[in-house]
Amino acid sequence: MTNVVATNDLTQAALTANTGTGNSQSSDLGSWYEAMAKAWGSALDTQADKITTLSSEVGENGQDNPSTITMLTAESLRMQFLSNNASTATSSVGQALDALARK
Repeated sequence: MTNVVATNDLTQAALTANTGTGNSQSSDLGSWYEAMAKAWGSALDTQADKITTLSSEVGENGQDNPSTITMLTAESLRMQFLSNNASTATSSVGQALDALARK
């Protein structure tokens, strides 16, 4: 389910890039980069909400059974995966834009 949310957010970022409203090429690149960052942020927010919900089930509701803890661990690892990929993607695109700006 999270992969679908992340994919939908990233697809929306790509669509925004193709329909940018800027007047110059550099402004289109900036809006695309911003859209990509917002899409990653949205995917990370969604994942953080899942982790928060599971964490409160374990802590407040006392559901410290193995299945809930395993789900919390899995969602935490998914958050780590998304976070690492968001960082890599934004850094790579930022460096590419920087290289283009120098040429």
